[in-house]
Amino acid sequence: MECLFQNMRRKSVVVLDEKDSAIVAVLKENAKLSTHQIAKRTRIPITTVHNRIKKLEKRGVIRGYTVILDNKKIGKPLAAFIMVTVDYKRLKELKRSQYELAKQLLRHPAVESSAMITGAADIIIKLRVENVEGLNEFVTVYLRNVEGVEKTQTAIVLNEA
Repeated sequence: MECLFQNMRRKSVVVLDEKDSAIVAVLKENAKLSTHQIAKRTRIPITTVHNRIKKLEKRGVIRGYTVILDNKKIGKPLAAFIMVTVDYKRLKELKRSQYELAKQLLRHPAVESSAMITGAADIIIKLRVENVEGLNEFVTVYLRNVEGVEKTQTAIVLNEA
């Protein structure tokens, strides 16, 4: 465990100045904008915007670009958060870690995110499915049969801001 914390301390923190912050804010809003459009919105010269974006990518601040889907239009309107309690004894027998289990859960096509957390549960996953039957199948057929999963608690998302 000490090794993990030492590695975390060694990673350098990148401090964003006002220009970087403005560029990142525009990209978060719409990553599809051209460098020219970003320059216009931020009132920063286009060459500066281009160079700063490249620098932020190189330093790992910007790790990638993504799309935001309309999940209703693609047939996955139901979102849920599932808190997973880990069976640490079983994971130890399998010589697996909680992190490996979280990564395994993330590989399921319905799962959008998987994170280790503190509190009553050990892992939280967010998933999207077509309906309650799909959620039931995910929880009862898939998730509860994954080795290392002790129990689950599901919260269905009523509305997303």
